[in-house]
Amino acid sequence: MRQSLSLLVSKTCSKSSSTALKLQATNSIAISAALSSNLVSKRYLNVVSRPSDLIGNTPLIDLSTILKNHGIDTSKGTKLVGKLESLGPCSSVKDRLGRSLIDEAEKQGLITPGKTVLVEPTSGNTGIALAFIARERGYRCILTMPESMSIERRIMLMSLGAEVVLTPKETAVPGALAKAKEIIEQLNGDGYMLQQFENPANPKIHRETTGPEIWRDTDGLVDILVSGCGTGGTITGISQYIKGSTEHNCPPLKPELVTVAVEPMEQMLITEAKGGQKIGPQGPHRIQGMGPGMVPKVLDLDLIDEVVGVHSDEATDMCHELWMMGLPAGISSGAIVKAAVNVCKRPEASGKFVVAIIPSFGERYFTHPMFAKVKEQAEQLQKQPLPEPFDNRDYGFATSRG
Repeated sequence: MRQSLSLLVSKTCSKSSSTALKLQATNSIAISAALSSNLVSKRYLNVVSRPSDLIGNTPLIDLSTILKNHGIDTSKGTKLVGKLESLGPCSSVKDRLGRSLIDEAEKQGLITPGKTVLVEPTSGNTGIALAFIARERGYRCILTMPESMSIERRIMLMSLGAEVVLTPKETAVPGALAKAKEIIEQLNGDGYMLQQFENPANPKIHRETTGPEIWRDTDGLVDILVSGCGTGGTITGISQYIKGSTEHNCPPLKPELVTVAVEPMEQMLITEAKGGQKIGPQGPHRIQGMGPGMVPKVLDLDLIDEVVGVHSDEATDMCHELWMMGLPAGISSGAIVKAAVNVCKRPEASGKFVVAIIPSFGERYFTHPMFAKVKEQAEQLQKQPLPEPFDNRDYGFATSRG
């Protein structure tokens, strides 16, 4: 505002110095009044009232380096970007989901702070989102999760005040779901399950926020969407917004958008549901955050054009590549970017604009097997002697110089 008023004064000055002086004095008073008003103060302050208000509007990052590392020619305009959902307040795409689930339940009068106990099965990140919003709004929160989920997730959940109940890893999310239902029954009507795998509030938040953000930030140039499938809400909601959905009053912005779903190669249930063939042995996998052991009701299979299976080893290797370019990301991010690279290698992808979802931050996975080697190296590091004037005998060394 100060600049615009000054510009007005300078333009007026060219007509008459006396008139300009009068205007300058008048505008100086106006500037002082404006700067002291609440209106201008609010305009210059970027302050939110609660943590959940920080959710959304995550940036895109250029991943051309990854394409070049894999021998992909970008000279014809092939572009790969990642949407950094890892920059949410609790570092994952599930922050959006957690808020949406609780917001919608509150609007419908289904839950009450201080009375309702939120109970939910989770592989970790949805639980973290629910835990921090439950803490923000005054809900008791009980989360059931497979024992295979990282210790970092457990610590974070418990630090946010949530109660964690572990279930056998062999039963994956269905086992956690069964336990959650049992807990609900024991709460005598005070428990409420938000049902992330079938709640319409799940794709709704991505239809209303993530999809519009991608469309806006790519100037509508996005050709291919690559996303993992945990609950299926992210890929469904984004595709509904961009491809169009009559049911949800979304006009078709780009019906030809190619939607690529990513799942663990060791658990190709979505591939099977789409009529495809599974690849290799099926069973447990190491890609936390996707491959929940079922095909979620939230997932709209008709919107998916292709399913790409990525092995846990491939996801680990790509995750390391992301770290080596200075982008700490989780194991599911590795799987999604690996799938995106595979798509970009195809001749038909030449010149296309590909958006890959980066679901979570990497620091949450340090006890995951992919960090076993560096963890061992870190634990074996030894202290080194200090230069003069320090006497290193004071610090456990044999001589003054170490």
